[in-house]
Amino acid sequence: MEETFTEITPQQAWEMMQNEDAVLVDIRDMVRFSHSRPQGAFHLTNHSYGKFLDEYDYDEPVIVSCYHGVSSRNTAQYLVEQGFERVYSVKGGFEGWVRSELPIELGY
Repeated sequence: MEETFTEITPQQAWEMMQNEDAVLVDIRDMVRFSHSRPQGAFHLTNHSYGKFLDEYDYDEPVIVSCYHGVSSRNTAQYLVEQGFERVYSVKGGFEGWVRSELPIELGY
């Protein structure tokens, strides 16, 4: 069976962040990330990937969020292929996060 990621709701993502020390990575562009993002999100880009690898272990849960929950799937699958064991993609992305009225951070 091929290794893959799991899609979860924004609420499930928030609960995992609170209860399982999951890291949420936001893959949106810098302008949007800088404006607002899920509380505690790590901005994952090609440039920050090395820092991400330094800070997080392959067995830690990683949750990927994007704009609407589409491009996060590709990144989630990539992380699985790189050896991350517990990878999730947020259904609805940041838009779903906001609709779910979950905590966000504003500004830089």
